[in-house]
Amino acid sequence: MPLNKKIDRIKWLRYHILKLRAIPDSSLKGGTPINRSSIPPKRKRARRSGLSVRSTNVRRSLRSTGVVTLTDVARMAGVSPITVSRVLNRPEIVSPETRDHVRRVVERTGYLPNLLAGGLASRKTRFVAAIVPAISNQVFSESIQSLTNRLWESGYQVLLGTSGYPTSREEDLLAAFLSRRPDGIFLTGISHSVASRRRLAAAKIPVVEIWDFTPTPIDLLVGFSHEKVGQAVAEYLLGLSRRHFGVVTADDARAEIRRKGFLSILEKSGITDTSTVTVPAPSNFQLGREGLATFLKKGSLPRAIFCSSDTLAHGVLTEAQVRGISVPEDLAIVGFGDLDFAASTHPPLSTVRIDRKAIGRLAAEALLRRFEGKSGQRIIDIGFEIMARGTT
Repeated sequence: MPLNKKIDRIKWLRYHILKLRAIPDSSLKGGTPINRSSIPPKRKRARRSGLSVRSTNVRRSLRSTGVVTLTDVARMAGVSPITVSRVLNRPEIVSPETRDHVRRVVERTGYLPNLLAGGLASRKTRFVAAIVPAISNQVFSESIQSLTNRLWESGYQVLLGTSGYPTSREEDLLAAFLSRRPDGIFLTGISHSVASRRRLAAAKIPVVEIWDFTPTPIDLLVGFSHEKVGQAVAEYLLGLSRRHFGVVTADDARAEIRRKGFLSILEKSGITDTSTVTVPAPSNFQLGREGLATFLKKGSLPRAIFCSSDTLAHGVLTEAQVRGISVPEDLAIVGFGDLDFAASTHPPLSTVRIDRKAIGRLAAEALLRRFEGKSGQRIIDIGFEIMARGTT
């Protein structure tokens, strides 16, 4: 029988079975007999054609629950229930033809697997919980997208939460996520509360931290050294014979580490008068403009400014142009992140490039290896690159 007809018949039977279930119990247990004439003609035809409600497991499952089951999907797809389960949970081990066929049946029937029951039985929920400071920030959104794509290829989904600046909501988010038994946790940064660390240790699941660096992560780590970023930018600007510096930075922990690394190199060169303008996180274009305006109000224009983000650097560049300050002749500007617009400003923005997509992909692969019980590199330093462009 064609698949469409099978699906239509199942749906028709479900409707009439549920309708019969509404008949009072007295009609079924010695009370007033059921008026057989009230049974729709189509139901009689179904009985005559041998499609008794009790004739197959499909009818029994519909009679008892009113919903399509995995067994129903397997029967309609002409495969075994274990094949359907593999398509839903381990698609990478099923042939593309079978996978596509079963997924079409699942889509047509509206079948939804009971993930809670499956998770209790296999101790797997097939989802990873991820926490980032903000999804509006491109540096995090690209990593999350890459993580999601790679996990999806292996049958996992991502449940996302945002912790804000500072990461004040991380502890509550972790408690909520861990209560749902994720298979793994994806965290931004390495600074976590004592309570969060205790919960993660008790959960006994893989944890990957990103966008930071430490030789002692909770479990897995994919990141880079913010201190080395700041040091490298200072060395780069010193190499351009700049001697009067400023910093425009957001008030978040990783930006502060970059600033301290920047200042440490300048101090080794005898430069101790570097000024800092701190703005609220998350940073934006307007705050960058205000940052340069603050320096000018103080009557001291630096010869080079290091910004904690490309967004701030773009604002500084625009404010300089509005005020007739020549870039890079009078003012050199370096950002951080190498966002999409950085190479397209006028002049193009010098910045620090981080491979954000690689962070997400490598974090996903580290988690997948751990899910499969395989060993691998626990700490991955992806490094960074200074993109020297027109603003320096």
